[in-house]
Amino acid sequence: MTPEKTILTSETPNSSPLIPSSTRTICHVCNKQLAQYTCPRCNSRYCSLPCYKSHSVQCTESFMRENVVDELRQVRSDDQTRTKMLEILKRFHQEEEEEEDDDVITDCEGSLPKETIEKILAGDEISFDDLSLEERKGFQRALACGEISKMIEPWDPWWLSYSAQRINLGAQGKQLVQCLEGDDDDKGATFVSGIPKGPDASLVSLSKLSSKKASPLLPIHLVDVLYSYCFTLRIYNGEWESDSLGAGTMVLSVSSVLGENAQPGSLKEVLSFCLEQTCSSDYKSLGGGLKFGLSLVDDVIHLLSLGSGALVCLLCDLQRVIVGGIQEVRSSGRELKKKLKLADRKVFFMMCWVNEQTPEVWRALEASVRAEKSLIVELNEYKGFRDVKEKGHTRKGGVVIQEIE
Repeated sequence: MTPEKTILTSETPNSSPLIPSSTRTICHVCNKQLAQYTCPRCNSRYCSLPCYKSHSVQCTESFMRENVVDELRQVRSDDQTRTKMLEILKRFHQEEEEEEDDDVITDCEGSLPKETIEKILAGDEISFDDLSLEERKGFQRALACGEISKMIEPWDPWWLSYSAQRINLGAQGKQLVQCLEGDDDDKGATFVSGIPKGPDASLVSLSKLSSKKASPLLPIHLVDVLYSYCFTLRIYNGEWESDSLGAGTMVLSVSSVLGENAQPGSLKEVLSFCLEQTCSSDYKSLGGGLKFGLSLVDDVIHLLSLGSGALVCLLCDLQRVIVGGIQEVRSSGRELKKKLKLADRKVFFMMCWVNEQTPEVWRALEASVRAEKSLIVELNEYKGFRDVKEKGHTRKGGVVIQEIE
């Protein structure tokens, strides 16, 4: 240890009760201010929190580690939550080691302040509005360069799993295989395979729900609903339970059928609206865009190929999202609550209709959506080629095509 620097003083009124007035010690870190504290581990004298954090990495790290361990001991969690947290911490630790070994300085300088990271690690809720201007800029830079997203493990959609091809529901849509994980009252209960839980009770016949014949536009409206569900779950990385109201609101914003009570008359109209929402500025920062939108159309095509069982489970899960949003709406959001309740009834009606359809309906609808997607891709490629020609310069009667990065 370095020898202590002391100052003799006769001041008494403003002297700290923790330090004798006759002898005052200079901070061992900054060598400017009077030291008022002593590190319990190395006995180093310091004057403030910044000096404590910088006086010894080993001391501060061990202090933080002990606090985290004490907090974890007081937290009661199930095996699934504990396993998930261990995987996240393990992956984060591995990434830190890789960064230290590479010792490469990247162009991304959007790291969040240590104080903010400590709050996040402690489980405290942090709103974007609570951040300072510099912290907001740092957060946005961290998002843009992928510093935050690389720590999130990508979610594998349940409809792409092998188990989704083997969903087996009864004639009235009732669940034949009981849930093996989660309580009966758990709104997010799923099978071990990850497939959303289907209806517990038998679905009602359409003839009992309405005396009118089902609209021939229902298949088209179903595509709209399927797209909005896939969009929401992919944006939320499969974990919509953490924000049921936000997820339910997102469904309404993407689906014209559920959100605007619209009656689109063609697949072109449905996909145009859905892709327009996906490419809007509201969702572009979350990973939206035409490429993402076309991948969602592929999700819809794949879901239609799975048949009625998968579609009923999807609509049942979508109903949970909407009901969860209804429960979280505050008294001031009466209009939103009204829209969510109407969407809930529409989804249930559509679920009953889907359960009564034959496999031929889904094969025909799948082929139609696939053909419409091909037209959209061809139109987009043609428009891109036309834009290149329009931006080109003529030279001796020819068109010079400029390369677009």
